[in-house]
Amino acid sequence: MTTSSIVLNPVQPLALVILFAVVLTGFAVWRLIAAEKPSLRLAWSLRILMVLLLLVVALRPTIPGGETGPKASGELEVWFVVDTTSSMAAQDYGDAAEQTADPAAPIDPAAAAASTRLAGAKADISAITEELSGAKFSLVSFDAASTQRVPLTSDRAAVESATSVLTQEVTTYSRGSSIDEPVEILTGLLEDAAAAAPDNPRVLFYLGDGEQTSGQAPGSFEALAPFLTGGAVLGYGTAQGGRMLEFDGFSDQYSELTYIQDYSASPSTDAISMIDEAALGTIADQLGVGYVHRTAPGDLDDVLAGIDVGELSIEPGTPGTTVELYWIVAILLGVLSLAELVRVTAALSELRRQKGSAA
Repeated sequence: MTTSSIVLNPVQPLALVILFAVVLTGFAVWRLIAAEKPSLRLAWSLRILMVLLLLVVALRPTIPGGETGPKASGELEVWFVVDTTSSMAAQDYGDAAEQTADPAAPIDPAAAAASTRLAGAKADISAITEELSGAKFSLVSFDAASTQRVPLTSDRAAVESATSVLTQEVTTYSRGSSIDEPVEILTGLLEDAAAAAPDNPRVLFYLGDGEQTSGQAPGSFEALAPFLTGGAVLGYGTAQGGRMLEFDGFSDQYSELTYIQDYSASPSTDAISMIDEAALGTIADQLGVGYVHRTAPGDLDDVLAGIDVGELSIEPGTPGTTVELYWIVAILLGVLSLAELVRVTAALSELRRQKGSAA
């Protein structure tokens, strides 16, 4: 959608409108200079203002409505499922991980943010949406509960915007996580999608670290497999693991940068989260897709191999509503015109009264 600045749509040719305004303004200025009484000077000053307001009305300023451009969409449905538990804040992803590995070093917020597993997942979602432009996308995140952040849409920008603001769960609310948390919501969503468009191909990308901290064995993803034609499980993290910054829900200047603690040790130490590739591989097997360990952005060929957006259908753009601005000025012009009418009526009445007295 695009927006434009104010444009002019004169009710008459622009040169004629300006000439008319110049003549009226010149006459009013001449009469203002010639006026001797303060009341007459005020009256002609208001008439000059009325001419200028009339000029604005005649120029008819408008703000063109935003126009929705044509959209190209294919039949492919792409479902993203992202782990946002605290372990996805572990700082063992990409080149920036080296800057955060030393426990004695001061915390660098920029390096800390860039080295998280969640940063890697967000980068991959953005890259996949770009590569599969024209598909329909949906975004689901999960920690203690699952949430559909973006319903199925061909608006790629909506998915990328929602992805960019994903954060780890608030640390104080963390009560253990299960990697199968999104199965229930995904089952319902995929069933509805299949009922609405049974012939559409669907791929699912599960992005997480496989860490199961709920104390229970995870459930199976096999119920989702019949709805899918492909996808991948993308794993983030290392066997050595990484520390996780606490998250208070704000991350502003008042937030204290401290690491999540492991209180099972005495004294407590920085908690370390490690990827569980065996668990992620099991999810991939249950879904009938491949597993890929992601350690840095880029190179998604093995992830997207065999996935095709399909034939695109084009939806024409639709013009937005034009906003007229002249009426705002016309209201003030009307008020001044009414005052001028009252003044002229009073002057004519006074003139008649004087003639009557003279007769």
